[in-house]
Amino acid sequence: MAAPKNRRSVFLGRLPLPERNYLADALRTETVGGVLLLVAAVAALIWANTPLRDSYQSVSSFHFGPGSLGLNLSVQHWAADGLLAVFFFVAGIELKRELVAGELRDPKAAVLPVVAAVCGMAAPALVYFTVVSAGDGSTAGWAVPTATDIAFALAVLAVIGTSLPSALRAFLLTLAVVDDLFAILIIAVFFTQKLNFAALGFAVLGLAVFWLLLHKGVRGWYVYVPLGIVNWALMYNSGVHATIAGVAMGLMLRCTRREGEAHSPGEHIEHLVRPLSAGLAVPLFALFSAGVAISGGALSDVFTRPETLGVVLGLVAGKAIGVFGGTWLAARFTKAELNPDLKWPDVLAVASLAGIGFTVSLLIGELAFKDNQLLTDEIKASVLVGSLIAAVVASVLLKLRDNKYRKLCAAEELDEDHDGIPDIYEQDNPAYHLRMAAILEAKAAEHRRLAEVAAGRTTGDDGPA
Repeated sequence: MAAPKNRRSVFLGRLPLPERNYLADALRTETVGGVLLLVAAVAALIWANTPLRDSYQSVSSFHFGPGSLGLNLSVQHWAADGLLAVFFFVAGIELKRELVAGELRDPKAAVLPVVAAVCGMAAPALVYFTVVSAGDGSTAGWAVPTATDIAFALAVLAVIGTSLPSALRAFLLTLAVVDDLFAILIIAVFFTQKLNFAALGFAVLGLAVFWLLLHKGVRGWYVYVPLGIVNWALMYNSGVHATIAGVAMGLMLRCTRREGEAHSPGEHIEHLVRPLSAGLAVPLFALFSAGVAISGGALSDVFTRPETLGVVLGLVAGKAIGVFGGTWLAARFTKAELNPDLKWPDVLAVASLAGIGFTVSLLIGELAFKDNQLLTDEIKASVLVGSLIAAVVASVLLKLRDNKYRKLCAAEELDEDHDGIPDIYEQDNPAYHLRMAAILEAKAAEHRRLAEVAAGRTTGDDGPA
């Protein structure tokens, strides 16, 4: 007798209900934040390309803060180094949750998004290197096209992909979380030039105190917020990018639930801080980073200068090829079967959406070319152009399958017994089937009554006038 074949895992299958509910809540906030991000980016471009452009430069370069503490920074730097620390704090919590309770907790399930994210960062960097090497340009911007902006991508989905199945949205979110991790490592390793070891030592000590207080169960925002600000300031003065402090503190939070807890401390704090990140920190960063002067000549330079062309092609082609290729190869060699309700073109559409690299790409562009303001502005313009093209390509691909997505989404949401749990999650629950039997029997009885009434009317009509 032949041995039974090993059961193959399903890629992009139905999410567990708790994961689906968490995802819906997180994406709701990120989608609103993404819309605000788009508004802020458009406002920045208008402000920087009208007669008010001088005021934009004046506000962006206005300095304030305690100089004695090394924190007399411009508004633009406060946005990039300060506000983005909140964004990366949330990213750290997301990463921790994914590692202990989400898609990344199971090594077998984590292979696909991790390989997709790694390939989705390696391919754009390779595209950039190829273009600038051919055009004799600077390789300093190799990391610019490697990042994915989940808020911007979800804003696009809010407009054109409202019915995207939750499995595809979860894949995109997990991909972005891993993407953020590698972007953080890139910033820490490649954009730390001069270290102040005393400040770095105190920053590490402050982070240790933060962890110890969490471990001892100490509560109170009045303890952690001041300590977090001190840790951020020390990290900034150490020479390591200050956002690393945000990530480190996010990773320290406990994201597993204990008995009697509705939410873990990490989930609770993320729920409180995410609106601040998505609704204020990231849009303000966009407002003071996306304001570049754009003219016909500047746009043509995006497609002729090797550095800017490398960024555009890296975002549009490199990201799509890397994410899709990495996913296909990982599925092929791990023998994971694609969800039969979906097709590989659906994965390609999400891979194209990953080419929207806005927030972190702008930040890396500023770090990579901080000594050349003209090239920095041109790199920013290329990030905007590349992200826009990637959004348009993804929109077209997603729209081609919109009818299919609507049917899948309707099936995910159907709740005929009105118990608050989608029916698709209750197929193995006997109580659900008993409830449905009672509902259907009541409907059948009502239809029999209506049939008898209709038959009576028909019989009455046949009588004499």
